[in-house]
Amino acid sequence: MISTNASKALADIVRKFSRRKILVVGDAIADQFVYGEISRVSREAPVFILRHEHTETAPGGAANCAANLTSLGAQVSLVSVVGKDESGTELLQKLSNTGVDCSGVLVSPDHRTTTKVRVLAGQSHSTRQQVIRIDYDGETDFDLKLRAQVTEQMSGGVRRAEGVIISDYGYGVGNPSITQTVRTDAGGGIPVLVDSRFRLSAFPGLTSATPNEDELVHLIGREPVDVRELEAAGLELCQRLGYRALLITRGSNGMMLIEAEKEPLHIAAVGPHEPVDVTGAGDTVIATYTLALASGASFAEAAQLANLAGGIVVMKRGTATVTAEELIAAALGQDQGAAKVIGFS
Repeated sequence: MISTNASKALADIVRKFSRRKILVVGDAIADQFVYGEISRVSREAPVFILRHEHTETAPGGAANCAANLTSLGAQVSLVSVVGKDESGTELLQKLSNTGVDCSGVLVSPDHRTTTKVRVLAGQSHSTRQQVIRIDYDGETDFDLKLRAQVTEQMSGGVRRAEGVIISDYGYGVGNPSITQTVRTDAGGGIPVLVDSRFRLSAFPGLTSATPNEDELVHLIGREPVDVRELEAAGLELCQRLGYRALLITRGSNGMMLIEAEKEPLHIAAVGPHEPVDVTGAGDTVIATYTLALASGASFAEAAQLANLAGGIVVMKRGTATVTAEELIAAALGQDQGAAKVIGFS
């Protein structure tokens, strides 16, 4: 159980969030949620007819990471690319409304904004459930001029930042080729973290990363038979990539923090065992983890706060964010036994 003093220390770290400047570089996605009521079965095909109620658009991918950072109180700049289309326009408007600095987001007429449409259906008085997702993928290949513009925006942002997040969803902006540029411009003085869905091994030499357990298994090429093998696999990957730490998310099993020359830290999941919606939870985790490190937290403290933030956001529907007030309340509640943490004091 976390002591009262440790809980207060976590809350104090969150209170420092508002003074931090964070740069997010990566693939911005428009998350659209189409809500409707099932009215009847179609006579044309054995499918339900959905009476449209409303459509919501939320920042996804790197944009969701940026939105979480501003919700936690940070000053956030985003470097990304969107298309000159309706989804891109709405996404930029949403981000601007949350306080994200979008001056580094390039609008390209030759680019389509990556859009993920989730259709949520239900009866008149029932909860809407996701029935299908439709993805409109943006281009992954940028011409030399656009790539140079992204690099220029990124370099300027890194020099002003106190922490950097590379958010790689495979759509071209969070490309491994930017790693050296970020490392050079950051100069080793600020935390630089990466969240890569497909190719974490292509981002060596950074501060830390937040892969999930399935991604870890894929990267090491074998399935650990028990927790000890999982720990060994995490340490192997951390050393191979040259990271100072690795935070592995494990769903209902919580998180595992790997640090060089330290015993692995296992953090139990918080909240109910059945999440409401895990959409975008990884963005919340890396946003909180990075912001805590930029605020002077140890890796263990940052991991604990990221775990609390993840536990909060999965109980919200859609692509959601966490506030600093929610995180402080969760941190102060930990001394009452809301979660058990192995190796944290």
